[in-house]
Amino acid sequence: MASEASEPRVLRGSRIPVSRGLVTMLVALAALLLLGVLIAPSSVTPSVLLGVIPFAAVLGIAGLGQMLVVQQAGIDLSVPGAVSLAIVLATHVPNGDSGRLWIAVLLCIAFAVLGGLVNGVLVGVLGLNAVITTLGTNGLMFGAILVISGGVPRTTTPLLASIANGHVLGVPHTLIFLLLALLLVAVLLKRSVAGRRFEGVGASPAASRAMGLRVRTHKVGAYIWAQLLYFLAGIVLAGVVAQPTAYLGNNYLLPSVAVVVLGGTSLLGGRGFPVATVVAAVFLTQLEQFSLALGIPYAARTLMQAAAFVIGVAIYTIDWGRVRRWFAARRRPGAVRAPA
Repeated sequence: MASEASEPRVLRGSRIPVSRGLVTMLVALAALLLLGVLIAPSSVTPSVLLGVIPFAAVLGIAGLGQMLVVQQAGIDLSVPGAVSLAIVLATHVPNGDSGRLWIAVLLCIAFAVLGGLVNGVLVGVLGLNAVITTLGTNGLMFGAILVISGGVPRTTTPLLASIANGHVLGVPHTLIFLLLALLLVAVLLKRSVAGRRFEGVGASPAASRAMGLRVRTHKVGAYIWAQLLYFLAGIVLAGVVAQPTAYLGNNYLLPSVAVVVLGGTSLLGGRGFPVATVVAAVFLTQLEQFSLALGIPYAARTLMQAAAFVIGVAIYTIDWGRVRRWFAARRRPGAVRAPA
């Protein structure tokens, strides 16, 4: 069952439920921007903030996919392979011909469904370990990447580059892709009967099974939808970067899990928080820019991402009320018994 920390909080005087994760990430993002203004002004210039949007969008889309899997008490380590395979298909299949881009997109959808089925059946139906299974799928995807690309990068087609880097009324297309993915996931999860059943299955598979819900179907569906979102993130990334390499997806494994945890979704499964996950993606991407402005080396930035993940787990998983009560009991007179 999902932890109490994953339950939404209602702002006083408002009927709209707001998760603690969303409030936490909004405060953290505001503090990071203020810290950037005071310590590293180059990290909050308009051009830098505009440049953050495409990569925050890619991470946000991938994070939404990871969130669906985590809601079913699973984890998906095939994110790097899925994102990288989408990049390779989007650049190598057209080979510079914008007229063949639609073929690449169809292949991405086919590979995403196939990858999701493999993960979903092995984990959700056969009950195999999610970490080992998805790690194996990730290896298969990188094998396909080497077969298709030969390790040689290709230039993005002009059509995909114009789509990914274009604007509508000053709004970047990448932000529109992120908002559309967020709207789709949020509406299906929060405003549909199927979404409520999905969250119920993740919170308590045994109770859901007793109610006649198809637990295995929901688990398989989570992996399929996740792969579709990973491949969408890869296609967008292939358009943003002029000549993407086949290993860009490696940058999104730990961050995709970190934004889910920072957004307040419990690793035990259950309720998910799409908006908070997207805000966490913006926070983590801006944190990267802040680190670059300070000249922090790459290894240290990776440790910062890991630290963000650990902090997220600590905030939403540990019962801090129980910890406070334990310390309070230790401070009371006579709480510590003398040895017999």
